[in-house]
Amino acid sequence: MYTSLTNRRKFIKKMAMLSAMTAAATMFPGILFADEQEKGLPSGDIDWTKAPCRFCGVGCGVLIGTQNGKAVAVKGDPKSSVNKGLLCVKGYHQIMCIQSKDRLTHALVKKNGQYVKTPINEALDIVANKMKDTIQKHGKDSVAMYTSGQSTIPEGYVASKLMKGAIGTNNLDCNARLCMASAVAGFLTTFGADEPMGCYDDIDHADYFITWGNNMAEMHPVLFSRMLEQKNRRGAKIIDFATRTTRSSTASDRSILFEPQTDLAVANAICYEIIKNGWVNKSFVEKHCNFSKGLTNMGYGLEDKYKFKDKPQKIDFEAYKKFLNDYTPEKVAKYSKVSAKDIKYLAAIYGDPNKKVVSYWCMGMNQHTRGTWMNNLVYNIHLLTGKISQPGNGPFSLTGQPSACGTAREVGTFTHKLPKGVVMNEKHRRLAAKIWKVPYERIPAKPTYHATEMFRAIDRGDIKFIWTQVTNPLVSMPKTSRYRPGMEQDSCFVVVSDVFPTPTSDVADVILPASWHIEKSGLYGNSERRTQHWDKMVDGPGETTPDAWMTIEVAKRMGYGDLFPYSEENHVEEIYNEYRQFHEGAKHGMAPLEVLKKESGVIWPYVNGKSTQWRFNAKYDPACSNGEDFHFYGKPDGKAVIWQRPYEPAPEEPDNEYPFWLNTGRVVEHWHTGSMTRRIPVLHKAMPSAYVEFHPEDAKALGIRDGENIKVTSRRGSCILPASINKRGLPTKGQVFVPFFDENMLINDVTLDAFCPISKEPDYKKCAVKVEKA
Repeated sequence: MYTSLTNRRKFIKKMAMLSAMTAAATMFPGILFADEQEKGLPSGDIDWTKAPCRFCGVGCGVLIGTQNGKAVAVKGDPKSSVNKGLLCVKGYHQIMCIQSKDRLTHALVKKNGQYVKTPINEALDIVANKMKDTIQKHGKDSVAMYTSGQSTIPEGYVASKLMKGAIGTNNLDCNARLCMASAVAGFLTTFGADEPMGCYDDIDHADYFITWGNNMAEMHPVLFSRMLEQKNRRGAKIIDFATRTTRSSTASDRSILFEPQTDLAVANAICYEIIKNGWVNKSFVEKHCNFSKGLTNMGYGLEDKYKFKDKPQKIDFEAYKKFLNDYTPEKVAKYSKVSAKDIKYLAAIYGDPNKKVVSYWCMGMNQHTRGTWMNNLVYNIHLLTGKISQPGNGPFSLTGQPSACGTAREVGTFTHKLPKGVVMNEKHRRLAAKIWKVPYERIPAKPTYHATEMFRAIDRGDIKFIWTQVTNPLVSMPKTSRYRPGMEQDSCFVVVSDVFPTPTSDVADVILPASWHIEKSGLYGNSERRTQHWDKMVDGPGETTPDAWMTIEVAKRMGYGDLFPYSEENHVEEIYNEYRQFHEGAKHGMAPLEVLKKESGVIWPYVNGKSTQWRFNAKYDPACSNGEDFHFYGKPDGKAVIWQRPYEPAPEEPDNEYPFWLNTGRVVEHWHTGSMTRRIPVLHKAMPSAYVEFHPEDAKALGIRDGENIKVTSRRGSCILPASINKRGLPTKGQVFVPFFDENMLINDVTLDAFCPISKEPDYKKCAVKVEKA
């Protein structure tokens, strides 16, 4: 009888959950349920194999169906705790691009201005010889690699080992610099350790979700559907804090719009209210927090040759409280366009000790000329209230790429990073040298070029050779119009590894045909510190080759074979086992490969056979060792930092000549530069081209009609796009929005290459433009 009742309760609970998720996800398009995914499957026997999704940093688990040596179907993995069987439209249709007619299947070498089909081994010989020759003539810092948050963990690891350990240059950076570097810098400056302390299970516990400049309904739709599920099941609230009205806004309980750049001021005003109303968790702050301020006169990352050192200066709570007097809700309301009432509303949510709150953000906060500061300020709110490192309480930075965490941040494919730690730290360099079996002195102690500066160096002629892997910088870089001529010039030899032709491969001297996702084995690391493994499922066409193996082959040809003793059949396993040595211990232990092969993913730190879901909380984290409830062990004294960070205006604001803000971003149908999703017929049909979104009153004042071609012009370049009025999104008056997925409408020719001077991440979210009929 007891068993029968228990099973019945479980059944009812499961049905209620499924009903809630269905109701939640149908509030916006883009999510497919398990029954939808089962429709239209090919007949006959299908072999299903687990993998993470190829696209965003959510890290949804998928099952790839293969039949007769071909990938024929995709569905969500019901065993994955990330997506619980759900998929967005991109994830569900992902395999449809790999058989595209213009797939790169063989190496192409430019000879006399024409691309010539070349055997892959011959092409790799050319790459290795050119790299060696360039180093001999111009020095080791004349060569560079630019990789990706889409690179697998083994791919990023061997790129780092080749450049920093073998050649001895830090000329390695990645496109994660363009999207997540401010999150990295924010975590490190506040906590001394990178990546979120919580996990997606926070969604099941939080009473409020506050999204900071993040259109989750389109950018992270599966997570947003999980939030909507909690809204429907138990009344959790979603607060959208953004610069324009989006699908996330309409599905939220409240939408609050702010003027671009003023999120800094609003965050400080929230802290002011928390202190004023006595909502500070005094015991937590006294035990676990310090207060600091850094230098503020540091420029905007433009080419003003500005040098600074952001040395922290300790202050006390009273000094911090006094600083916040300039950020009363009434003062901030005047220039943020957020009412004092709304600021107080947000503060009351965070300040209520009986409400659990998760803050989510992505590019809106990170692609910011004060992106590091903005991350620090949201941490301040959670630290002041003690709402951190607990189920349902915490700040959570989402990622845009499938392994921006696992590869860029953990493996360390930034110029300043190593697989553990940073190049500036002697202890970290010695550890890398020991594991890599290279002389310690070979690894340079100073970073060289971050992404934007790397392409500036190509333009100046300082870099003579660059190899890009799994990325498309001539669509994704800010101010791209500057870098295209630099990469076309004869003084720079360009190698591009990719799956499809792109505007970047158009300027390459050698194009290498890369294996796609399921045509190789690999590992990704997602936003919640979850490492996921998959096995090769199908053969790629022609001479397509995994990026890791191409790097290894070039290293061998350059004379570094003893440092790369991996076998072609097992190199993924061999590399991962070597990489795990960097992270042994309770603070960042990685799960063994045999565990990852069985599971749909494992969260690190993996200690004593168990994932650590909430870091820095002694109840859940075995690395805590100070005898207190919380231990922020990334910092020497075990305390997190509450930073005094002021509001500063953007480097470029609208004026009489350029009267509009330009904001750029993404849409649910397409992913980043669209090189994959635009080759998926159903997604291309749903969103065939980019557009420029107007507020209806601005469009009326300018006499602009929907669909009419409009020229958007900045001080750097221009772009012609069709107008979009009263469709998907609604910018505020005086602002236009353009998605950047369309290589035929290069809006990044228009954007500003200013960046956060701490994180070096560019600000794609705001610059001044004028608009006119084309």
